[in-house]
Amino acid sequence: MAGSVKDVLGRVGVPVPVAQLAKQRWDVVVVGGGHNGLTCAAYLARAGLSVLVLEARDQLGGACTLERPFPDDRYIVSPCAYLLGLLDERVISELRLRERGLDYVVSDPEGWTPFEDGTAFAQWVDDGATLRSLLELGVSARDREGYFAYQKLFRDIRVKLRKGPRDTWLGSSPSRAEIEELLGGERLMVDVLFSASVAEVLEEFISDPRLHSALYAGGVIGVFAGPKDRGTAGVKLMHRMGDLDGRGAVWAYVRGGMGTVSFVIADAAREHGALLCAGTPVAQVVAGEGVVLDDGTKIAAAEVVSNADPKCLLGLLGTDTIPPSMRTRLEEWDVRSATVKFNAALTDLPDFTAAPGDRYMTFGTVDLTLGIDASQEAFERCREGQAAVNFGEVYFQTGHDPSVAPPGRHLISIFCQYAPYDLHGGWDKNREAVAGQVIGLVERFAPGFSRSIESYELLGPPDIEARNGLTGGNIFQGSVLPHQMWDRRLAPRTDLAHVYLCGAATHPAGSVIGLNGRNAAFALLADRTVTR
Repeated sequence: MAGSVKDVLGRVGVPVPVAQLAKQRWDVVVVGGGHNGLTCAAYLARAGLSVLVLEARDQLGGACTLERPFPDDRYIVSPCAYLLGLLDERVISELRLRERGLDYVVSDPEGWTPFEDGTAFAQWVDDGATLRSLLELGVSARDREGYFAYQKLFRDIRVKLRKGPRDTWLGSSPSRAEIEELLGGERLMVDVLFSASVAEVLEEFISDPRLHSALYAGGVIGVFAGPKDRGTAGVKLMHRMGDLDGRGAVWAYVRGGMGTVSFVIADAAREHGALLCAGTPVAQVVAGEGVVLDDGTKIAAAEVVSNADPKCLLGLLGTDTIPPSMRTRLEEWDVRSATVKFNAALTDLPDFTAAPGDRYMTFGTVDLTLGIDASQEAFERCREGQAAVNFGEVYFQTGHDPSVAPPGRHLISIFCQYAPYDLHGGWDKNREAVAGQVIGLVERFAPGFSRSIESYELLGPPDIEARNGLTGGNIFQGSVLPHQMWDRRLAPRTDLAHVYLCGAATHPAGSVIGLNGRNAAFALLADRTVTR
């Protein structure tokens, strides 16, 4: 197939007849063509192995892809993954992703939070600009100092764990004892990783509730928890562990949309010799033999690497064939989610009360929240089966990249919480009501927003599950609270010989990282070296 995978938005089809795929014994079959599966395939093919990627959907990319969901197909939407921040530089450089077309611009302001009184706080990449925002907001000297100390805490942990004697995201996870040693036994740092809530850590440094509202968001993104729940400080840390362009924990908009990341990785895999197939669902994984497709075709392979959700893999393997310890681990794997995605085509950008006429915040990320207490209350309602959307992180792709919308039009994507998978009354009956909560939240800070909506889609947890194969709608293939992080996250090697994992459920974390796929590839290659 000529051209880039992006040219067809990942819809690569089946390059050769399925019967031909079945005629050879492959070194590796990768089940699932999300970004981690594609990364794993690229490294394995680069090492000289014959690699076949089988993706059930009709397009590659998994949750990091590009779609045309609206009647006007000139809108190109990143439906689930919105910003780039944790993709590892090793993956970028080793697979030559920049040369293949990966281009991005840093989100700045990093976070802009409007308040209901018409004021706002902006966190800029430049500390001096952030300080000016703190002064304009009238934040006390003590809380200004506390703000920078709070930010430094997370930066220092990242440096110790990723820039110290070893990069703890590379390869297998260190034990808790090893992590504590790398942190020098500093109790607050250890608590951030393993026990504290994001609300507790904020209170340690800052008393101003406005800053609490502006700074808790990273602790609840994608998890079934409120900001006062234990472990959410570790979730905040996960989102601060990147080092994009050597600039630390910044986030960026990818030109062309986030799916471009998966597509350039797919180009690398294909260039190194991997065969990429879309629309080829796998029905069964047979350890040591290969896989069976939905149509009954058997494809032989020495090794199988699963990029599929762990619960999906459990179904593909069949419980009778899995060692009891592995079966129990996968059955107990926590995939609860309270995440809602809202994507919309707009005739105009929203006009925020806190910045009338200004559009600078659309170059960054906007956090809409009613505060920590309200967020915790919303989670409690969610846990009881109710939708209570009162937090939204807003992204404007067209602020930097007008190519993804018709001239003069815009895209808005909102990551929202909280709404449960098992919504009282069901999602089909309540979808419009939940969408109304999202729109109402934006209207609270930008009156008239609803009039600019041309088209929209709302994805609740069941929709994310159905569309992306993420059980429970969990965008990270499993909770990233401490009980499923570090040495408690899944490893590339499983208890079943010749079956590996490379998805977001593996160490180091969820999100668009790529190291999950790289770690799996290196583990498999090391095992092949040993057996030979």
